[in-house]
Amino acid sequence: MTVHNLYIFDRNGTCLHYSEWNRKKQAGISKDEEFKLMYGMLFSIRSFVSKMSPLDMYPLTRDRLSGRVDRPSTAQRSVQRRGVLRHVLRKELPWKDGFVSFQTSRYKLHYYETPTGIKLVMNTDLGVPNCRDILHQLYSTVYVEYIVKNPLCVLGETLQSELFSSRLDSFVRALPFFSVRAA
Repeated sequence: MTVHNLYIFDRNGTCLHYSEWNRKKQAGISKDEEFKLMYGMLFSIRSFVSKMSPLDMYPLTRDRLSGRVDRPSTAQRSVQRRGVLRHVLRKELPWKDGFVSFQTSRYKLHYYETPTGIKLVMNTDLGVPNCRDILHQLYSTVYVEYIVKNPLCVLGETLQSELFSSRLDSFVRALPFFSVRAA
């Protein structure tokens, strides 16, 4: 089992960071085009999943006195879309997971979106189990510690921190399913 590559996108679709470890085949296009294609695919899949889901993808709100569960109002959804209360609501309300991963006959794509709209995408081989918790751990222990808390890193711009890159590499190489040889 192995990890092929990792993308980190911001909420606007900008690729903030890209790393690869055991990628056997290149896409044959520029990295910028690859990033746009990847983000476009993620956007389309998430949209498809939310539209086709038999359950509502919005969080549930709970009336604290009656215990009644309701959907957020139109105004609340509008505010959520703009992201103003998104981080507060995600901590307090149970969000339903939509798109988590998909696999082809050659690889498995794992997806994790943070409350702030940062998207982490890891491509692995087929034998790797769900990586949602690992991507969350990567975000909280590596990204937050070495990017968000670093006053020299400008959020929303390509990540230039060598310390971040080295810690990310160490984190991925320490994963139990990381192997130098791809299967």
